[in-house]
Amino acid sequence: MTSGGFFRTGGVDKILEEGAVKIVDSLKDMLIVSGFNVYPKEVEDILGRHLNILEAAVVGEPDEKTGKRVHAYIVTSGDINVREAIEFCHKELTAYKIPKQMTVLDELPKSTGGKILRRELCK
Repeated sequence: MTSGGFFRTGGVDKILEEGAVKIVDSLKDMLIVSGFNVYPKEVEDILGRHLNILEAAVVGEPDEKTGKRVHAYIVTSGDINVREAIEFCHKELTAYKIPKQMTVLDELPKSTGGKILRRELCK
C-alpha cells in the first residue's frame, strides 16, 4: 500500500472518463529504450493491425547504445517480409518504439492457457 492508501499492483493504468481505472499493461513488461518507456503491448497492437500478421510478441534485448532494443516476433498469414512490417510500424510508432529486429515464426510459444511466453523468446 502507498501512503495515500492505494494498492501497488505493478500495473500501468488509465483513468476512464467515468472515473473507473483500467489496467492497460504491466510495469514489468515495460522496456526502457534510450531513456524512453516502450510498452510491448502497444507495439504488438500496432503489428496486429497489419493484414498479414496474425500474432506478435515484443521483447527487449540488451543493446550497448540504447540499453534495450525492441525485437518483435511475428506469425504471418501470408506473404510479408520483415522490411515491410517495419515500414508499417514507421507509420504508427515513434522511432524508439519501432522494432529494430523482427523474426518470423511458425507459432509463438504459449502456456497451456494460451498466454504467449515472452521469456521463451528471450533465450
